This record gives sequence, C-alpha cells and structure tokens, in this order.
Amino acid sequence: MTHSVTLTGEFVNLRPLTVADAALTFSWRHGKRAKLLHEGPGSVEQQEAWIGARPASEYNFIIELKNGRAVGMLSVVGIDRLNRHAEPARFLIGEADAVKGMPAAVEAMKLLYEFIFDRLDVVRVWGTIAAENIQMITWQKYLGMKEEGRLRRHCFINGHFQDNILLGLLVEEYREVTLPRMNALMAASTLR
Repeated sequence: MTHSVTLTGEFVNLRPLTVADAALTFSWRHGKRAKLLHEGPGSVEQQEAWIGARPASEYNFIIELKNGRAVGMLSVVGIDRLNRHAEPARFLIGEADAVKGMPAAVEAMKLLYEFIFDRLDVVRVWGTIAAENIQMITWQKYLGMKEEGRLRRHCFINGHFQDNILLGLLVEEYREVTLPRMNALMAASTLR
C-alpha cells in the first residue's frame, strides 16, 4: 500500500514511491552509489513487485527536484507507535550530478525528520549503516546521530561480511543539534 503523503520543501519534494518508479529506482539500486547498500531486487519486475508489496506501516518516498525530476529515494520503516521510534532507511541519491551545489540530500533528510518527529510524534530514530560506508556514517554523526553500537558481521555486501554501525538520534538532539545544522547547510546554498 502506498501512502499519499507528500512533503514539500524549498529545493525538493518527497512524493510517494509508486510502481511506475521501478525502472528508475532499480537503476539507482544497481549503480555505483549503492554499492554499500544491501542488494536490491534482481530485475525491474522484481523491483515492481517489491514496491507493490510495501506494507502500510512504511512510508517510501521519491526525492524530486522542483522541476519534477526524480533524484533519489528514502523511507521510514519500523515505525513503533507504542515505543515511539522509527527507522529512516533506503536513503539514496541516485542522480548525484543533478543535485550538485544544491542541498537536496540535506533538505530531503530534514523533511523526513520533520515528518517523523512532528507528525508521527516519534521520540527516537535509529538505523544501521554498513561499516565501510564511512561517508554516510560521518554525515549522520555530523547531523547529530550518536553511535550506539556495532553489529558484528551483520551484512553481506560486496562479496564479504561486514559490521553495521548502529546510530540513534533523540528528538531533543534533533531539535538542538540536527535541525540547526541542517538549516545552516541549506542557508549556505548558493542557489538561494
């Protein structure tokens, strides 16, 4: 089931992922930028089936520029309404050249975090990142996430097992650290 939630920003919008996005998202999942992610479906047809099978408990988005060009994707999964935590996931900028010089990735994460913390009333987000994905770990830590643990040999990526780094962010950390840093990065954009 696809949610009809669309999140609107200054540089990008997050719109619901649909089966019509299968070929594009399949190409992103099998591109160089996705080499440190879990392996995706093996064909466009399998990607279509995967998209069509997303449960109602998830929010899956396409990141679009204001001109409508799709440049990436991200999701919210594992939403636990009782314990009020969720996992931002599947974050991938698939069209890096299209967003050069633009804070598209930052704004996409900001829109997602606003949705999670303000609309879903979550108090904690968490996730795991492959240990070899140093750029993403560094970025998430800069944005305020704290390393909470290491899952040893947790995922098989690029032909070998590797650890996953467990990161978490509390709502007050988001408001005090993450949001101001995101706003500063967006304000520094030369595209304003």
